[in-house]
Amino acid sequence: MRDLAGGFGYLMAGQRWVFRNGRWLGFGLLPGLVALVLYAGALIGLGQGADDLTAWATPFADDWSSPWLGLFRGFLTALVFCLGLFLAVITFTAVTLLIGQPFYESLSEQVDRSEGGEVPKSGLTLAQELWISARDSVKVLGRVMLYGILLFALGFIPVIGQTVIPAIGFCVSGYFLTQELTAVALQRRKVDLSARLELLRSRRLLVLGFGVPLVLAFLVPLVAVFLMPGAVAGATLMARDLTRPDNAAPDAPDAPAVPAAPQGPAAENPAGGFGPPPPAYS
Repeated sequence: MRDLAGGFGYLMAGQRWVFRNGRWLGFGLLPGLVALVLYAGALIGLGQGADDLTAWATPFADDWSSPWLGLFRGFLTALVFCLGLFLAVITFTAVTLLIGQPFYESLSEQVDRSEGGEVPKSGLTLAQELWISARDSVKVLGRVMLYGILLFALGFIPVIGQTVIPAIGFCVSGYFLTQELTAVALQRRKVDLSARLELLRSRRLLVLGFGVPLVLAFLVPLVAVFLMPGAVAGATLMARDLTRPDNAAPDAPDAPAVPAAPQGPAAENPAGGFGPPPPAYS
């Protein structure tokens, strides 16, 4: 539970950072606004065409009597739209980060600079960074699609499909959303995709504490746009701590961005227990 609170603490710390640095808040809103327009159009189109899609996919039900035909296809239409919304929440971040790569790179660097210490540089050109981001996002979204299809199918199970499965869906969404957001700072630290996933798996509750509240907030129209700059800032603060030499991320919900390094015996047995830092790009 302390890790869950710690993850939420990073999210709040990131929002506080951008509101203390208002210029960066406005700077970081632009990519989200562009992505919002694209996704709004896609979801409106899905909402208008979902009925036709379910009717086309279920010709065997054409002869069913009322009210069973309406109930069956209405249920499927709702599931299709929920699946589309689930994918929109996940892919929104990836697309926004891709559109706003230069914006969020600059914001993440400024967070590192303001917190002190070394400001990592990837040493890559913008084209190389965009290519790596796009490639990694496709790999992650492939995993998300598999989870989405599985959860969609499990949604047909009575009771569990309407209670437990949506909760699992939010957790999956939060995990991969955090992965996408931390990628900005971790890529500058030359941590590749497999190492990023391994690093985040080692602190699942911390990741869920950051990502799940963000997913729930992203369900509210326009909120995703305004929270994105702070989410990138909070993910950078998390990445700083997870890649520290002692690998000890703070547990308190309002923990400082860079807690003091442990001294004495604690330094020999850090609380995080991550082991060696993740491998760098070759």
